[in-house]
Amino acid sequence: MTAPMRLGAVIITMGNRPDELKALLDSVARQDGDPVEVVVVGQGVQLPELAGLAPGVRTVELPENLGIPGGRNVGIEAFGPGGRDVDVLLFLDDDGLLERTDTAELCRQAFTEDPELGIVSFRIADPDTGATQRRHVPRLRASDPMRSSRVTTFLGGANAVRTEVFQQVGVLPGEFFYAHEETDLAWRALDAGWLIDYRADMVLLHPTTAPSRHAVYHRMVARNRVWLARRNLPAPLVPAYLGVWLLLTLLRRPSAPALKAWFGGFKEGWATPCGPRHPMKWRTVWRLTRLGRPPVI
Repeated sequence: MTAPMRLGAVIITMGNRPDELKALLDSVARQDGDPVEVVVVGQGVQLPELAGLAPGVRTVELPENLGIPGGRNVGIEAFGPGGRDVDVLLFLDDDGLLERTDTAELCRQAFTEDPELGIVSFRIADPDTGATQRRHVPRLRASDPMRSSRVTTFLGGANAVRTEVFQQVGVLPGEFFYAHEETDLAWRALDAGWLIDYRADMVLLHPTTAPSRHAVYHRMVARNRVWLARRNLPAPLVPAYLGVWLLLTLLRRPSAPALKAWFGGFKEGWATPCGPRHPMKWRTVWRLTRLGRPPVI
């Protein structure tokens, strides 16, 4: 009889939402099946108050904020190199809440039944209205958030990743700090032959927010989009991808301050090192296209 998959969870926090974090930890502790081991990474904050909140919770305190991917990478390594001490890692926003008690078991079932499945993207729903924002459905045809499907990227704060993916293609790009780090990992995983699913039945409750609430949003989005293309796309697709993105940005008619920050980030993305370049295979480009999202959109 095959042993059940070992699940861990990584949660990063700035320590400013203790009540929400405790509720999330409680929802993880209530999961059916074997306990999920949890690592909470404090980004430049001390977390002594977490001790004993829930079984299987460990804390890692960082002296400074490494950004979202940097903090999550620390959490991954807390489970051994590439997270190898467990089979699957859940990544959950610290102000989220697992709606159901069978989410962990659904993850185990999904990854056990499909050995090529590398990443699962959860559905994010508002706790008051139950609504899922369009931007939280990681595909172009996003009008029906209740439809599960194969996708080409995933949601950073509500997902599960087979740790073999990290061991094969590497962890999240820590230098991104915030924005597009999920797509960078997704493209590398797809290029290595893994599959990504969006599952509407795996739900993280999370208050509806706008990503632009972060002061660095427009600059980081622009810079990291350039880095993403430079790192991962075949050379002929880099200008096509960035050109389409530029056009869509202008069509959305951002405010003057947002546009200034955006162009500053775009310039920064070209002027600064983007990290190692590993352009995807052309067959991966075709695979992304067949999945409904060619890497020029």
